[in-house]
Amino acid sequence: MRTSKKTRALYIIYILCCFVFFYLPIVVMMVFSFNSSKSLTNLTGFSLRWYERLINDGSIMKAVYVSLSIAVFATFISTILGTITAIGLSKSRKILRDIIQNINNIPIMNPDIVTAIGLMILFSSIMMTKGYLTMLLAHIAFCTPYVITSVYPKVRQMDPSIADAAMDLGATPFEALTKVIIPMLKDGIYAGILLSFTMSFDDFVISYFVTGNGVENISIVVYNMTKRTNPTINALSTIVILVIIIMLVVAKLIPAAHKGAMKRIFALLMAVILVFTVLTGLSGSKKTLRVFNSGEYIDPEVLTQFEEEYDCKVIYETFDSNESMYTKLKSGAEYDVIIISDYMIERLIKEETLQPIDWSLITNKDGLDPSVMGYAFDPKNEYSVPYFVGTVGILYNTNVVDEKDLEDGWELLRNQKYAGDIYMYDSERDSFMVALKALGYSMNTTDYDEIQQAYDWLINQRETMDVVYVGDDVIDNMSSGNKSIAVVYSGDGALIISQNDELDYFEPEEGTNEWCDSMVITENCQDVDLAHKYIDFMLREDVATANGIFVGYTSPVKSVKEELAETEFEGIDAYVPEFGRPNNETFGYQEMKIKEHFADLWTKVKAY
Repeated sequence: MRTSKKTRALYIIYILCCFVFFYLPIVVMMVFSFNSSKSLTNLTGFSLRWYERLINDGSIMKAVYVSLSIAVFATFISTILGTITAIGLSKSRKILRDIIQNINNIPIMNPDIVTAIGLMILFSSIMMTKGYLTMLLAHIAFCTPYVITSVYPKVRQMDPSIADAAMDLGATPFEALTKVIIPMLKDGIYAGILLSFTMSFDDFVISYFVTGNGVENISIVVYNMTKRTNPTINALSTIVILVIIIMLVVAKLIPAAHKGAMKRIFALLMAVILVFTVLTGLSGSKKTLRVFNSGEYIDPEVLTQFEEEYDCKVIYETFDSNESMYTKLKSGAEYDVIIISDYMIERLIKEETLQPIDWSLITNKDGLDPSVMGYAFDPKNEYSVPYFVGTVGILYNTNVVDEKDLEDGWELLRNQKYAGDIYMYDSERDSFMVALKALGYSMNTTDYDEIQQAYDWLINQRETMDVVYVGDDVIDNMSSGNKSIAVVYSGDGALIISQNDELDYFEPEEGTNEWCDSMVITENCQDVDLAHKYIDFMLREDVATANGIFVGYTSPVKSVKEELAETEFEGIDAYVPEFGRPNNETFGYQEMKIKEHFADLWTKVKAY
């Protein structure tokens, strides 16, 4: 049946729309990888600064190597295992074949998070040190079922008498396998190879839970980068996409006669990766310090400087939240120094997971600002040394928000004049903090009636204000002027104001969350002396200055805070919020019953 011109035109338009939908975001990302500023929405000029930073960032280049090597090895091993299993299944009895096929489908259908937790518990229970090997074994485990699924249908299509005929003609069983059976299965094997490589190279969830000792693939590094605006992600993604495009074009253009050359190149690549892996594994004679910190929360050059000055190696890992840090720590992962938030420090102190700080070894302690010491979670600073400090406040557009309305404090977030023009921070504790403080209650309350009133406050806000809950993307959204009001952390506020001078920051009189992220030493620290040297190093003026400029949060070193307030963050009040105000609090440890109650109410708020 002929199709009309109108129908064909509609088909073409539909196809074009699909391509635009699929590829426009990629094109936009590639364009912004050449943007001269950090903005992810406003083009300010052409620059290669993010590519330069990508090349100079050792952690990213190491992650690229880890991703490639793990993907290649996992693909090679899982292809062999999967192919042999598929061939073996064809020779098995039906009942055994059905059982194995059903077992093989479980990891394919299983959610990644379940597989990840299971593998993490397995490695921990057998006391296996997490790192490169555990990640490789995990990738082999979840890639092999895909190879079996790809190869087995081809085995079923093959005439089993062909292998018998080959052996009747004098071939050995091995020759029959390699010269007859495998060539006939090559389409299925190639499909399995592509699936395995893609699944391994792209994996995040399983890798995140089974790795350790500073071993991170690209997915983990990119995920941690998203904690703050980092256009280096765009540069890295652009390079990956271009490499894939080049490989596809080359594979399409190379004639069949030269396919053997591609195989030899692949074999050479595997050999190079293997040698590099062995050499990397043998270079471990230096003292080692294992540091666990939030993503994008340190200047990478500071780590390099510490390694050079103390002739040691820093195994630096990152986490996305205090809760995920706690999960990894309790699953058996071992670290020497951890940088975590106030309430989590209190929890670890209660669980006797930390060891006291030997303040006699902290030579730079006199430079610490007294106003950020002695918080309720560790009143005598027996276990913690401040790393960065700040508050939670309201960022607002001075051209839109009436100064008189600021007198409403947190109730500004329910002022009908600004309906549809507000970002709330997507955080359970901080959102309830806003509501509790607006109602005049403690943000650490355990009174169920007060918590219910705070819940009603948040629900009322959802009903009347059309607020949008966002994470760290609030930085770029507010810098671009997408909305006029946002609940932000002071450090993020300082960064945003430095990019948009129409904005300002204030803390309501009812009080707010005055947080303190601190450095702590774990109970099972393997080099206590080096751990103290690291903490002392981070408090040194030149180091704290470099780190403060890179991160943007308030330094606990008084001289550095004052210097940056007069230079990098001149005129930006968000960089130096007023610490120690009467109504300010730090988050305390929540008992499980209260924590679950808050979590249940928060789920209802988000689902409203």
